[in-house]
Amino acid sequence: MPQTHEVTNQVPPHLGYDAAADPALLEAVAREGAGWAIPEIHRLGALAGSERAAEWGRVVNENPPVLRSHDRYGHRIDEVEFHPYWHELMGTAVSHGLHAAPWADDRAGAHVARAAKFLVWGQVEAGHSCPVSMTYAAVPALRATPELAAWLEPLLASRTYDYGLRRPDTKQGLIAGMSMTEKQGGSDVRANTTTAVPAPDGTYRLTGHKWFTSAPMSDVFLTLAQAPGGLSCFLLPRVLPDGSRNRLLLQRLKDKLGNRSNASAEIEYDEAFGWLVGEEGRGVATIIEMVNMTRLDCVLGGASGMRLGVIRAVHHATHRRAFGKALIDQPLMRNVLADLALESEAATAVALRLAGATDRVSRGSRDEALLRRLGLAVTKYWVCKRAPGHAAEALECLGGNGYIEDSGMPRLYREAPLSSIWEGSGNVAALDSLRAMARQPQTVEAFFEEVGRAAGADRHLDAAVAGLHKQLADPAEAEYRARQLTETMALVFQASLLLRHAPGAVAEAFCASRLGGERGGAYGTLPTGVDTAAILERAVTTG
Repeated sequence: MPQTHEVTNQVPPHLGYDAAADPALLEAVAREGAGWAIPEIHRLGALAGSERAAEWGRVVNENPPVLRSHDRYGHRIDEVEFHPYWHELMGTAVSHGLHAAPWADDRAGAHVARAAKFLVWGQVEAGHSCPVSMTYAAVPALRATPELAAWLEPLLASRTYDYGLRRPDTKQGLIAGMSMTEKQGGSDVRANTTTAVPAPDGTYRLTGHKWFTSAPMSDVFLTLAQAPGGLSCFLLPRVLPDGSRNRLLLQRLKDKLGNRSNASAEIEYDEAFGWLVGEEGRGVATIIEMVNMTRLDCVLGGASGMRLGVIRAVHHATHRRAFGKALIDQPLMRNVLADLALESEAATAVALRLAGATDRVSRGSRDEALLRRLGLAVTKYWVCKRAPGHAAEALECLGGNGYIEDSGMPRLYREAPLSSIWEGSGNVAALDSLRAMARQPQTVEAFFEEVGRAAGADRHLDAAVAGLHKQLADPAEAEYRARQLTETMALVFQASLLLRHAPGAVAEAFCASRLGGERGGAYGTLPTGVDTAAILERAVTTG
């Protein structure tokens, strides 16, 4: 019988590498003040690139969480059952401080170190990043009520992952969630209809229906509801101080496009117990800092996915042969891969710059607060908007093999749109950029001061900045043009960072292609003369 199953020209598994061996990331970590964390980032990177972690990520997505609304006797329990590997992922994230740990760390660069680890570990499995992110983001909002912060912050920052529904004060660590969206309101949170009625003891009882609540098995949730004094922010525990279950009734789990390892639920509040956070009527102002923190993580998540897409595509092209030589030696494939690598490096640079701003804001920097306010809005729009197309092109680099679940690329592709939707979809982020400029003109000054640090370094950037000044001076139909304005701002922000900090080949190719119009609408249309070897060298991993 003839042999028909000799396997040749198949790419070896992309395992056993250090996911933190990313020059763009490590350089940014050092310049943003967290060089002290690089050894731990490498340790996490080695785990992220291991076969063991890859198995955790694969299995939790093939075995999504299951809602158990009642026990066998008919008692309501409202629990979600996860595969044990979910807890391995969560435990790793918490033990490495990807959650609220930076708020308890006085070292300069603590938020930068956390951001780098979030970007690296997110490449293993993106779904569990959501509760990790919300736990990080909850702390600034809780500080509006110092007594709540004093009680809960040490538990939220604890590096012990303590899963299970128990009284918060009996646990070694807590996970926080957020529940804002309602079926009739969406992004218009002021249209929320959930009500909060004061109780004689100073607590509140909430009644309403939340359309999206991610990670419903978290220990505490921040939410919005209409109190007598207007829309207000509240903290709801899953387990009450007396040990009984709060009236947070899980109606169903969402059947999502991606992010399938993470549970997202519709929740009904049936006179649920809650504490007021901040003042009545100041709910949006109170919770907005949590929203800003999760938006930073959306950018980090987008950058994380891009990096994973690039290194997988480069790994495949390095080992796969066609027409007599490796794919990576084919000129057109080099164009595609280099273009993807440019997008990834720019996303990483701007994400870590914003993490650095966050770190300095936490220590009282007003100037960095102004830059972060506008820079985060424009970057959240652009980086997250670019992620789906980037994932699609990276998948295509693997050809038909990339379309198969075994490759892991379909999971990356399904996950890619989420960052752009979460905490304000494209239009919301673009309009928020306009809002920031209108309400705080100083943010515009801070933005141009930042990009101006690269003035004269590249003619394309200089021309784009000059054009941007003219666009912003013309208020006509600003809302209609909001996406275009935001895109331009994001690109000049990225370009200025690359010109100051990246190798010349990277910065010049980015400016020529993104600002100079020397490319087409698809990836792989970089102009001739680009040093693809220098660009791709930074996207190679061993293993």
